[in-house]
Amino acid sequence: MTMPRIDSQSVEIAGPAGRLQAVVAEPASDGSLYGVVCHPHPLFGGTMDNKVVTTVAKALADCAVPTLRFNFRGVGSSHGTYDEGVGETDDAAAVAEWGERRWPGRRLVLAGFSFGAYVALRVAQRRALAGLILVAPPVGRFDFAGLVPPRCPWMVIQGDADDVVDSARVIDWARRSVPEPKLVCLPGVGHFFHGRLAELRDAVIAEIRSV
Repeated sequence: MTMPRIDSQSVEIAGPAGRLQAVVAEPASDGSLYGVVCHPHPLFGGTMDNKVVTTVAKALADCAVPTLRFNFRGVGSSHGTYDEGVGETDDAAAVAEWGERRWPGRRLVLAGFSFGAYVALRVAQRRALAGLILVAPPVGRFDFAGLVPPRCPWMVIQGDADDVVDSARVIDWARRSVPEPKLVCLPGVGHFFHGRLAELRDAVIAEIRSV
């Protein structure tokens, strides 16, 4: 696959609690999609520069999908304070709306890692998506019971040696979901994909090609 030329720039987005710090990766393309990637838990060091987040964002951009990654409220130079996923859902929605204005006519592929996966699924309750990618969703640590699976193509990427979330519980939740996601279970992979980021990247690229 020939990789497109990618321009990156830092931007500030007006969020519900104030300014949100973000980075745009904009490949030269005339495709139909744009992406937003949500980072892991703000109180445990999660930022938009997390290596899983940047790997997912680069995989999207390598597929000629312009992509936003951003810091939730209270992280980096983003305004506000941690809000247990509620305000962070509003943050992600605001970033998605900003992307919609920047790339009119394109459909959103939303992705999230860990806490960011929980937030991404919450955003999927309120808007239509072209695709949803959840990496190591924290099933059991946050309330997924009331969240409805999206009607778009969606996937769950989970390592079976995850030391933060219960991989068996994630896999069971995914298999009981209707519609069921594409489930990619990576053997021997921990929560942060140490040494296995290439497999994560390949899984995301395969999914974007199918969308």
